[in-house]
Amino acid sequence: MKQGKIIKVSGPLVVAEGMESARMYDVVKIGKEELIGEIIEIKEDKVSVQVYEETSGIGPGDPAYLTGAPLTVELGPGLMGSIYDGVQRPLDLIENVAKSPYITRGINVSSISREKIWKFKAIMKIGEEVQEGDVLGEVQETILIKHKIMTPPGIKGKISKIGNGDFKIEDIVAMIKDGDAEHKITMLQKWPIRSPRPIQEKLSPTIPLITGQRVIDTFFTITKGGTACVPGPFGSGKTVVQHQLAKWADADIIVFIGCGERGNEMTDVLIEFPELKDPKSGEPLMKRTILIANTSNMPVAAREASVYTGITIAEYYRDMGYNVALMADSTSRWAEALREISGRLEEMPGEEGYPAYLGSRTASFYERAGIVKTLGKDNRQGSLTVVGAVSPPGGDLSEPVTQNTLRVTKVFWGLDSGLAYKRHFPAIHWLKSYSLYSDDVKEFLSQEIAPDFQDLKTQAMALLQKEAELEEIVRLVGIEALSSKEQLVLHTTKSIREDFLHQSAFDEIDTYTSLKKQYLMLKTILKYHKNLDSRLTGEKTIQDVIDKNIQVKIAKMKFIKEDNLSEIEKLI
Repeated sequence: MKQGKIIKVSGPLVVAEGMESARMYDVVKIGKEELIGEIIEIKEDKVSVQVYEETSGIGPGDPAYLTGAPLTVELGPGLMGSIYDGVQRPLDLIENVAKSPYITRGINVSSISREKIWKFKAIMKIGEEVQEGDVLGEVQETILIKHKIMTPPGIKGKISKIGNGDFKIEDIVAMIKDGDAEHKITMLQKWPIRSPRPIQEKLSPTIPLITGQRVIDTFFTITKGGTACVPGPFGSGKTVVQHQLAKWADADIIVFIGCGERGNEMTDVLIEFPELKDPKSGEPLMKRTILIANTSNMPVAAREASVYTGITIAEYYRDMGYNVALMADSTSRWAEALREISGRLEEMPGEEGYPAYLGSRTASFYERAGIVKTLGKDNRQGSLTVVGAVSPPGGDLSEPVTQNTLRVTKVFWGLDSGLAYKRHFPAIHWLKSYSLYSDDVKEFLSQEIAPDFQDLKTQAMALLQKEAELEEIVRLVGIEALSSKEQLVLHTTKSIREDFLHQSAFDEIDTYTSLKKQYLMLKTILKYHKNLDSRLTGEKTIQDVIDKNIQVKIAKMKFIKEDNLSEIEKLI
């Protein structure tokens, strides 16, 4: 490693000289403890290094070592179920080595165990021609996830050696001969976090990511391979929404990034997730989850790297053909880390002090989502769905992070503090939110659920919009000023809000609703509305036509189990 000398230290930013061969984003090891940092600015032989650990005690004259390689993550069996910090250091192993719950500075622990033995089952045979991305063999990583060992990008040729057996991740499991060159293949790959992993083709997303949350699946759908933004003021339920998606979304793998959030929120995740059962298999949810924890009391610079660490790991599993869902909570804290580093670099600030390149950085992160045809000749398809929470100060959606996120995401779940204070969960406001994937999933919903699903959604939304108009009149002159038909609209929309959109995350039945049940529930409410509307003739008032028995049954629909949906069908 080439050695330079530190000439200035400013928080997480260190300036070193004597680095003539440096490249942007190369890793530099700072001081005698060799703290990890990344080059973010180069001026002649001087470099500015973003350090991912506490820099107190480091000063001018201390050494800086140039590694000549970018910041990378380790990819291989052993990732699943792990809890990492923002630069992929395993927090549980660090605690064991440091013998303390606090991260000791300069500690060096492998991201993936080098000692664990994995049973490798070969799929390819000696003499077969392979290209980059081809699956050479499999490892049963957890009871839920079969880890596919793929030919690394950039390597192709004929297999000269491969076999079944027990291996550590650095052992050679195959040899690939390409002309005179022979490549040794292990189960461990490394990949730079700021570079998207290569794919064959990006496809159009047409299949919804079913979350079990009625307001999302019915009204504001996200697709597999889609992007969503969840902005909202403090206490409006951003984290709860993401927890629900992590628990119930029909993704094969979940990557949850706690990016700069308060320690107690991340602690809830770390304590709760290992105890949760996967609804499909009954196994612990951690068997298909990877957590990246970089809370607000951890180094600011590592917060900026954490989203790239998470999305690179997610892309790796996507390349195996899995559907991966990534939750980032919250990208506002990530943007604040960008702002702090930019300020220390004395760059010209953009709007509200954020760097001028905030928009391009935000776009480059979300653009790594998508449903893709992966490398390899077996035409595998995988998807990566990204859901980012945004925490605008005071709920001001006009601030730069929210606006830059809305430009690149196609789903907007607008959380409303008024709904949250009324204990309406999810607090996604139906008149503020939108999904640009509605037309993309139309055919799927029509074929898989019912041809009139989209029509029901349109009718319900029209009633909710009408309700907002009528509420203005009620506030001014009272409900008596409305006609019976208008009062019926308010009666029905109250049922849509309370019996359909409101959902309890703590009730074991109501916490998740299948698409079939959502369709039946909404159809029942709208059929009841149509029935009452047809009976409102002459001088009849709404009180004359309401059937309280049916109302009670409609209110109880959400608590009917999935295997007993015939009870709802009887109401229609």
